[in-house]
Amino acid sequence: MNASYEIRFQSLFHEGRALSFPCDEQGQVALDSLSDRARDNYLYARAVIGREYAYPMVRPSVAH
Repeated sequence: MNASYEIRFQSLFHEGRALSFPCDEQGQVALDSLSDRARDNYLYARAVIGREYAYPMVRPSVAH
């Protein structure tokens, strides 16, 4: 997968806190490529959209 994008879940309660994961242009995340902790965080963020995290946004990933 070309991970030149990221899907970002912004916290609804803590400004500046977010979870982001590599994805394709459509926001599809390759779960098998994530570490166990990252996979757990991704699945958690998806489960609490609207309660703890905002609906995710897909954007080009930032080069570090």
